[in-house]
Amino acid sequence: MLVRIYPENPNQKEIDKVVKVLQDGGLVVYPTDTVYAIGCDALNVRAVEKICQMKGVNPQKSNLSIICYDLSNLSEYAKVSNAAFKLMKKHLPGPFTFILPTSSELPKIYKNRKEVGIRVPDNNIIRTLVQSLGNPILTMSIRDEDEVIEYTTDPELIHEKYEHQVDIVIDGGFGGLEASTVIDCTTDNFEIVRQGKGEL
Repeated sequence: MLVRIYPENPNQKEIDKVVKVLQDGGLVVYPTDTVYAIGCDALNVRAVEKICQMKGVNPQKSNLSIICYDLSNLSEYAKVSNAAFKLMKKHLPGPFTFILPTSSELPKIYKNRKEVGIRVPDNNIIRTLVQSLGNPILTMSIRDEDEVIEYTTDPELIHEKYEHQVDIVIDGGFGGLEASTVIDCTTDNFEIVRQGKGEL
């Protein structure tokens, strides 16, 4: 199903429709401030496993990332030092993923790696979804390194490709091409692991 939602002013009725799908363990494709991504309720282990399987990601070997509405509940999902918190507060919402040690609230599937990526994108649609769901959303970029670029930015082409694999594709306008900048904050020496759209 393709659902049109306007980023400037997301329609609550459409948001509620998507939230219901997420609550039922469904998969959703949505825009962020970088690229289009696929996600599910981050605390629904079965849905997380479904996305990992679909994307060919082994959660034992790969870091998983979640989208939060803001930094207020951060300590529920990650252990964050004062220095890391200051850095995040300065740059979020924005095109960054901060890697932090996981906390006890996240399901076991995240703890195999002992780290989790935290995102707060500068995009009203996905943040409104997270806020309405009341849980973070697991997020993975739909773009693989070797894929044709065009379809990954056009929601109608994304829908064509994914309509049988996901429950909803949100059309929030054309997406970007550049992924987020990833910063490892698991030690005191912060390190940029991947330079993307965000400039620190």
